[in-house]
Amino acid sequence: MDLLANLGNGFALIVGIPQITAIIAGVILGILAGAMPGLSPSMGVALLVPFTYKMHPSVALILLASIYIAANYGGSITAVTINTPGTPSAVVTSFDGYPLTRKGKPGLALGTSLIASTVGGIIGTIILIFFSIPLAKLAVKLHPAEYFALAMFGLTTVASLGGKNWAKAFVAAMLGLLINTIGIDPISGVSRFTFGFFRLYDGFSLIPALIGLFALSEVFLRLEEHKFARKVAPEAAFKKEVWPSVKEYWKLKFTILRSSIVGTLIGIFPGAGATIAAFLSYDITKRTSKKPETFGTGNPEGVAAAEAANSSSVGGALVPLLTLGIPGSATTAVLIGALMIHDLNPGPLLFKTNPDIVYSLFASLLVANFVMLVLGLWGSRLWVKVTKIPKNVLFPMIMTISIIGSFAVNYSFFDVASCIGFGVLGWILKKYGFPPAPIVLGIVLGKLAEENFRRAVIMGGYSVFFTRPASLIMLIVALLSFSYPLYKTYRERKRENEVASN
Repeated sequence: MDLLANLGNGFALIVGIPQITAIIAGVILGILAGAMPGLSPSMGVALLVPFTYKMHPSVALILLASIYIAANYGGSITAVTINTPGTPSAVVTSFDGYPLTRKGKPGLALGTSLIASTVGGIIGTIILIFFSIPLAKLAVKLHPAEYFALAMFGLTTVASLGGKNWAKAFVAAMLGLLINTIGIDPISGVSRFTFGFFRLYDGFSLIPALIGLFALSEVFLRLEEHKFARKVAPEAAFKKEVWPSVKEYWKLKFTILRSSIVGTLIGIFPGAGATIAAFLSYDITKRTSKKPETFGTGNPEGVAAAEAANSSSVGGALVPLLTLGIPGSATTAVLIGALMIHDLNPGPLLFKTNPDIVYSLFASLLVANFVMLVLGLWGSRLWVKVTKIPKNVLFPMIMTISIIGSFAVNYSFFDVASCIGFGVLGWILKKYGFPPAPIVLGIVLGKLAEENFRRAVIMGGYSVFFTRPASLIMLIVALLSFSYPLYKTYRERKRENEVASN
C-alpha cells in the first residue's frame, strides 16, 4: 500500500508546468540525440546536465530521464530509414528495419519500432517500480564469473546472426574481439597493439566503428554498384497502406512482452546495457520463431524484439542506480553525477530521505513513454519521407552525418579516420559475404568478457567458472545455444545433399 500511495504522490508531483515541460522537452531532445549518429543516450544526457544546475532536483532528474528513454527509440529512426544506427543498440533494429524500408515498407518498420519501444519502456518502468530492490540485491551478488558467462552467452548469438554462413559470422565476431584488444590492458595497464601510436591507447571508439561498418559501408557498396540514380527505386517508395494495423501489432504481443522482460533483466546487470539486451532478445526471438529464415530479410518481429529490449533496459539500468548507487550503463553513470550535483546520494537511503523525487521520477518515466508515443506517431509521417530523397542527395548527406557524428564523440579527427577505415572494412566484408553485425557484438562484449574473466581467475582460479552453479549453468546454456544452430544447419545441408543425390 505504501508503494501505491507513494506512486500516487509521484503522479501528483509531476502535474505542473515545469514538470510537464521537462518531460516533453526531454522526449524531443532524446529523440533527436538518438537519431543523430554520434550522439548516444549518454552523450545526450551529459550535454544537458549543465543546463539543470539551477533547476529543482526533481525537474532536472525528470528532464534527463526523459532524454534517456527517448534516445533509445530515436536511434531506430535512422537505422530503419537509411541504415545508419543512431545508437549502438539500434544496430540490431537495422537488421530487419532497413530491409523493410528497401521493400517499400518503412512505415511498417517505424510503426513497429515505436509501439515496441513504448510498450518496452512501460514494462521496464513497471518492473523498476515494483521489483527494484530485490532485483538489485540479486545483481550485486553476482561474481565476475557470472558476468563472463553472460558475455559468452551474448557471443553465442553469432551462430544465429550468420544463419547458414555461421562460419563467416564467427570470423567476423573474432575480428571484433581482436579489435577490442587494441589499447591499454584493463588489468595490467600495458599497451597492446598500439605500435607506439598514442591515439590507440584508448582503442577504437564504438560509435565511429558502427557508423563506418553500417552507414559508410552501405554507401560504398551502392556507389560501387552504381545505384545512385536521381529517382528513388520503386522498392523504397513510401506507401501509406504499409503502416501497421492493430491486428499486426497484436501478432507481436508475445515478442514484445518477452523482449521487454529480457531487456529489463539484462539492463539490471551493471555494464551490460541496451546493446547486449537487443542482441540477446533478437537471438531468442529468432530461435523461437516458426520462420527463423525470414529474420534479416525484413521481419517485423526482429524490429519489435530489438526495440522492446533496448527501451526496457532503461528501467533495468535504473534499478542498481537508484537502489544501490551503482550505474547499470554509461547513461546512468552520467545520471549519478547529475544526482550528486543536486546533493542527492543514490542508494537505499534515497527512498527514505527523498521519496518524492524517486516516485516522481517513476511517474515521469511512465508519462514520458506516452509522450514519446504521441510525438512518434506525429513525427513518423515526416521521418519516413527520408526514403524518398534521391540517392545522389542522400549519399552525400549520409557521408556528412557520419563524419560529423564520428567527430562529435571525442572531437577527434582520428575518430573520423577510424569511421572511414571501418567503412572500407565493412564494404570489403559485405562484398565477400561477411556480416558486419558480429564485429559490433565482439567489440561490445569483448571488454565485458575479458575484464570479468581475468577478475574471476584472480579471485578464484580457473576452476571458479565450474564451481559456481550460476556460472556453470550459464556456460552450459551458452554452449547449447551456440551448438544448436550449427547442428540444425548441418542437418539441413545433409538433407539437401540426400535429396540431390536421389
